[in-house]
Amino acid sequence: MERIIGVDPGSRITGYGVIDADQGSLHYVACGVVKTTPQYSFAHRLNEIFEGINEVIQIHDPVIAAVEDVFLATNPRSALKLGHARGAAVVAAMQNGLAVHDYSARAVKKAVAGYGQAEKSQVQHMVKVLLGLSRSPSSDAADALAVAICHANQFQI
Repeated sequence: MERIIGVDPGSRITGYGVIDADQGSLHYVACGVVKTTPQYSFAHRLNEIFEGINEVIQIHDPVIAAVEDVFLATNPRSALKLGHARGAAVVAAMQNGLAVHDYSARAVKKAVAGYGQAEKSQVQHMVKVLLGLSRSPSSDAADALAVAICHANQFQI
């Protein structure tokens, strides 16, 4: 059995999801979001992401991190901020000795919904079904769980 943390990075809200994967069987452990403080400087918000993901890792003790890759946004400034947020999450994983795997949004959607252009609501629904949850997690947390599921499927854990 391997414990995987999935991360859906964002400069305002970073989603995380932790699952246990064992020979094709997936088990929900935890999920949530790290919300940054809008009035803080961008550098301070990056530190909030780092500290938040670091805390989740220390509480749930995953062995692998799966992180959604930066998609090419129409606004280059937004893509840069997203890349910084992703970097903060990756550094938190690396500082805790986790192997980090990157997945495109298309690969994640295909892994959980069977279609690389799936809507957020479809991803939420499929995460709920695949993990046997009683209700759908928030959009950002569901995306993070989907990244973890994508990794488990990719490596057939």
